[in-house]
Amino acid sequence: KVDTEIPAPVAGVLLEIVVGEDETAEVGAKLAVIGAPGAAPAAAPAQPAAPAQEAPKAEAPKAEAPKQEAPAAPAPAAPAPAPVQAPSAPAAPAPAPAQPAPATPAPAAPAAPTGDDGAYVTPLVRKLASENNVDLSSVKGTGVGGRIRKQDVVAAAEAAKAAAAAPAPAAAPAAAKAPKLEASPLRGQTVKMTRMRKVIGDNMMKALHSQAQLTSVLEVDITKLMKLRNQAKAAFAAREGVKLSPMPFFVKAAAQALKAHPVINARINEDEGTITYFDSENIGIAVDAEKGLMTPVIKGAGDLNIAGIAKKTAELAGKARGGGLTPDDMSGATFTISNTGSRGALFDTVIVPPNQAAILGIGATVRRPVVINHPDLGETIAVRDMTYLSLSYDHRLVDGADAARYLTSVKAILEAGEFEVELGL
Repeated sequence: KVDTEIPAPVAGVLLEIVVGEDETAEVGAKLAVIGAPGAAPAAAPAQPAAPAQEAPKAEAPKAEAPKQEAPAAPAPAAPAPAPVQAPSAPAAPAPAPAQPAPATPAPAAPAAPTGDDGAYVTPLVRKLASENNVDLSSVKGTGVGGRIRKQDVVAAAEAAKAAAAAPAPAAAPAAAKAPKLEASPLRGQTVKMTRMRKVIGDNMMKALHSQAQLTSVLEVDITKLMKLRNQAKAAFAAREGVKLSPMPFFVKAAAQALKAHPVINARINEDEGTITYFDSENIGIAVDAEKGLMTPVIKGAGDLNIAGIAKKTAELAGKARGGGLTPDDMSGATFTISNTGSRGALFDTVIVPPNQAAILGIGATVRRPVVINHPDLGETIAVRDMTYLSLSYDHRLVDGADAARYLTSVKAILEAGEFEVELGL
């Protein structure tokens, strides 16, 4: 039930085919005769076998002679002429080739075709490789003992054709030069802390020493969101007068999820021993200003659409960098978002501000291969826009399961990307 090639055990020329194509042969039967180039078909050696069997018949009558005469001297003489009188004298020299055969006929014959690694290669395979310009030394055999089969050569030839047909890779772009970093004039100096730096430091120390803080991290696929943004940003800017960055989408998702998970939008009143769950989503936006970190607040973010959030974010960020923030702009936050990804951070373990239960960190958006479930292809690999969301929270109020549920809700909103109506698409 197996159709396979069987290489000849020795090199030489095919002198005789004993079993023809499509004939059935017994196990161990002679299939063909192989000899040295120029040798005659070895059919003659089969005839001496018959005289060899007749010779004992000639000796049989001589066996009775010793019984009649004690001297057996003439008896040995009778067998001597027997080979001379044997029929088919021309076949008598046939035994002569039998003697040199065990000697060293193999060296006289041409060497068996082999690959460069010494493995045996059949003439058919070598011819096929030559016709297809396949280097046998580069082909890995799949036959017994690593033997190269014709299927291996065909596969190598097809692979070479496919490689030749493939477009040549574009020249790699010149590597971007590393930015030249200038030495800061602050090196080697001791300066007085600014009031802003002191306030930031005091607030961070107070938060860390008054809360049981830890962080949960979750990965989000924002590919659909980024496509929608790219499609709408030109028309959005013309219509609303502000640029459409990814930030309003994160603020919108965070605010919607806070409505379903009020424990994240809450505060512990330590003196009274109570918890306040806020009915408004006032989200602080951490801004990297020249004087230091500032956190203006988008009041009622849960009631704003994408356009409203984008306009308010641009207004407050402009004030923060221009020094125009008022105390009202900086107060009343019930939850905070920090976008350290805008500066390239993969994710961050942000510190929960005082009088809040949690803060959301947004990591850098990275395009990379991801396994996805395609409706038609099933599990497949695709390049996606991925980002990490990290939620730091006060474990006195928020449990790990609460944090995970909130992050999962934010993830679902962002990955669904159902913002077409708000974007006018």
